[in-house]
Amino acid sequence: MTELVLFHHVLGLTDGVRHLADRLRAGGHTVHTPDLYGGRTFATIPDGAAFAEGADGPDLQALADEAVAALPSGVVYAGISSGVMQAQRLAQTRTGAAGAVFLESCLPITGDWAIGPWPDGVPVQVHGMDEDEFFAKEGDLDAARELVATASDGELFVYPGDAHLFEDDTLPSYDAAATALLTERVLAFLDRLS
Repeated sequence: MTELVLFHHVLGLTDGVRHLADRLRAGGHTVHTPDLYGGRTFATIPDGAAFAEGADGPDLQALADEAVAALPSGVVYAGISSGVMQAQRLAQTRTGAAGAVFLESCLPITGDWAIGPWPDGVPVQVHGMDEDEFFAKEGDLDAARELVATASDGELFVYPGDAHLFEDDTLPSYDAAATALLTERVLAFLDRLS
């Protein structure tokens, strides 16, 4: 059994994020789903981003740190889209990460936005679609390629399509086939870390 923290995407902790967490739990893993929006969810990416980035928005870093404070150091940090920012920061800065799973986003490990080098011995998976306007067209795919080339145990999985948030089954962007394959790959990764 692996213990994982899954940070939600920009729309908040939707039922779709919970359903993905439940699929991972069904594989025998413990999955924490902190709600960094305090119960709020949004229907569109611009609305969620306006809330998260607004003057009165949540302090996502402080909330993420609080969410993991009582957890053991040896957890897997996972995030969906904007949730990757907290997952990747914690995987790179909190001692003892067991691994990381980044869905539809990846921060660079050099240059602008970089947190620093990838820690030695921390396995990582990155998943995204090859025509996703956010993942493929804004530099995240390039950052993912750099990360997995640098990591001693890194995997990049690129799926055909242009959907963003394709693993959230409550959204029009949901892709059942891609999500099934993603879930299979993540479960195999978590099983390997057990």
